Amino acid sequence: MPWEPTNVENDRLEKLARLEALGIPAFPNRVERTHTTRAAVAAYEAIEADGEAAESIEVIVCGRVRRQNIKGKVAFIHVEDGEGRVQLMIRQNDVGEENYGLVKEKLIELDDFVQARGVMMRTQAGEVSVQVFELRLLAKAVSPLPVIKDRVEEDGTVTRFGTFSDVESRYRQRYADLAVNPDVRDVFRKRAGTVSAIRRFLDAEGFLEVETPILQPIYGGAAARPFVTHHNQLDQDLFLRISFELYLKRLLVGMYDAVYEIGRDFRNEGVSFKHNPEFTQVEFYKAYIDYHGVMNLTERLVAYAAEQVTGSSKITYQGQAIDLTPPWKRITLRDAIRELSGIDYVDTPDADSLGAAMRQKGIEAKPGTTWGKLIDHLLGTVVEPTLIQPTFILDYPRDISPFAKMVPGDPSHVERFEFFIAGMEMGNAFTELNDPRDQEARFVEMGRLYDAEDDEAAPLDEDYLRAMRYGMPPCGGWGMGVDRLTMLLTDQRTIRDVLLYPHMRDRE
Repeated sequence: MPWEPTNVENDRLEKLARLEALGIPAFPNRVERTHTTRAAVAAYEAIEADGEAAESIEVIVCGRVRRQNIKGKVAFIHVEDGEGRVQLMIRQNDVGEENYGLVKEKLIELDDFVQARGVMMRTQAGEVSVQVFELRLLAKAVSPLPVIKDRVEEDGTVTRFGTFSDVESRYRQRYADLAVNPDVRDVFRKRAGTVSAIRRFLDAEGFLEVETPILQPIYGGAAARPFVTHHNQLDQDLFLRISFELYLKRLLVGMYDAVYEIGRDFRNEGVSFKHNPEFTQVEFYKAYIDYHGVMNLTERLVAYAAEQVTGSSKITYQGQAIDLTPPWKRITLRDAIRELSGIDYVDTPDADSLGAAMRQKGIEAKPGTTWGKLIDHLLGTVVEPTLIQPTFILDYPRDISPFAKMVPGDPSHVERFEFFIAGMEMGNAFTELNDPRDQEARFVEMGRLYDAEDDEAAPLDEDYLRAMRYGMPPCGGWGMGVDRLTMLLTDQRTIRDVLLYPHMRDRE
């Protein structure tokens, strides 16, 4: 649909035409900048403290016009860049009548990008500013940014309102959201800091960062439905990966002791406050440790990331104080479900009897659900919402954990844990299965339990089995959603608030 300018946009287009008629480029090729706004202010304050002359700090700053106050032959403009704001003091006597007219007639106006050359000074009102001697337009904003206003409530909280208060519009136009909401920009800086902290921690622990295929001929490593695509030249159906697991474990066969990857996974599942079809995952696999060793790594990594991003391992999420300091609570899945529901699923060893026990407690599940998935349903509905402080839930049913070793002496459970914080599952880990015979049997068994359309289906990967037959060292494996950790460390309620471009339904 062709763009139809509003009245305000038509006014800006007319100003753009006037600028071009005056020979003033509205989108010039060349730009100069010597200081960010923050650096310019800091440089002046350092010299001011020593009593030196302000005229010695010459700067060229660039940014978006965020505020204008024109008083006769003097104008005060605030410009904003990626680091902060600074005030420009523009006097007709300093920039000349022709240049000053661009400001006075608002040919340069709110939301335009400008370049200002001048010296640092402090105004009579006490604000550190740039006394401008040259002002250039760098980019004309044809559409004005949405207006956001703050209102301080009686309890001290701040309510944001205006023409851009609709959350869905903010997600669809993230570029505008970032431009007008510094708090949102800060969330994504912290997201980047979270990823950097994870990388630093794992590098320091001796892990090697690697990259594995996104397009895979056989998907695996998780219980999820994949996205399917097609390679035209090879006439080959491919899957967007749902996990890195099977490719990373192949590298342990290839004699790397510890590997990790941070990247995108894709799962063709529903959208919720904690689910998006594409999301960022970190997975690692380390030889010669079991799931107890992985638990120790987990609690240290999360606490380290929190300290790096927030300054403390004690955080507040949605009003709840959470202490990420190791050690964390550890409890078996059986004990957690028994304590909170009164159901001991070991006493109901098949789907029919367990389903009946659940219905007696008022817990409904979809007919035809397998025994293992009923247990997982109990975990999600009864246990998970109560796990506010960091908690490891360990030892899961074998039939929903096809890549984990059995608990010694207990063939119905495997050495697997999930960890939960603030009522959310944050990650998943195993003492990894490394017997190729057992792994092949698990693949075959999963094929019998679930049909091809089931999200729990795990297709047999013959190449992965071939790799295992060459010998895979005993190892621990782990995966965590980076988006959920970012939600936690930035106190954001939904995953959409920590994704720059969350998936949205069509407007129609």
